[in-house]
Amino acid sequence: MSEPEKHEFGRPNLIGAVDQGTSSTRFLIFNAGTAEVVTYHQIEVKHILPKEGWVEEDPMEILESVKICIDKATENLIGLGFKSSDIKALGITNQRETTIVWDRLTGKPLYNAIVWLDVRTAATVQQLIKKTPGQNKDYLRAICGLPIITYFSAVKLRWLLDNSELVRKATEDGRCMFGTVDTWLLWNLTGGTNGGDHVTDVTNASRTMLMSLSTLDWDDKLC
Repeated sequence: MSEPEKHEFGRPNLIGAVDQGTSSTRFLIFNAGTAEVVTYHQIEVKHILPKEGWVEEDPMEILESVKICIDKATENLIGLGFKSSDIKALGITNQRETTIVWDRLTGKPLYNAIVWLDVRTAATVQQLIKKTPGQNKDYLRAICGLPIITYFSAVKLRWLLDNSELVRKATEDGRCMFGTVDTWLLWNLTGGTNGGDHVTDVTNASRTMLMSLSTLDWDDKLC
């Protein structure tokens, strides 16, 4: 292992990365100077398959898997002679289209995470396409760059509003929060119900079918 790059006070510069994927979660710690992996920890995440074509995950299990991986990788790091404070920055990469809704007051999920490859929204997609001029699935490409298909978060959110009384009621009461996996993790890791940040970035927002590629902001027509 090469010697990590050091800042002006003589301590090494390390970067942590949460990699929350469809089948597993990892937390990796990198040498900032060489991009070499210093240590990591990885655990599997279970799929929930309630019906054919439906793929869900437990948002609380996703969150807990991230916390465990961070703790275990940090323990490994300390065992190698480093300090946790040597980690100077943290990034998140994740399964992007997977959709989570939760109660902003309790912090509890309102439904299981609907995974990107879930196809329960097929009927919702057809209904949306029928409302476009010429029944064109590519009608929104000029705005968001995406076709109207089951993949993306917006149609999953529409399905939840149409099919979950809990989600619908929480939305009416102003308690429902929506996000991709990065948003769920960031909200919880920055305080959750005690002022957690409800944020994302363009790489995730661009897969929701709600962001304009020209403004890099939520589009009123799509939202």
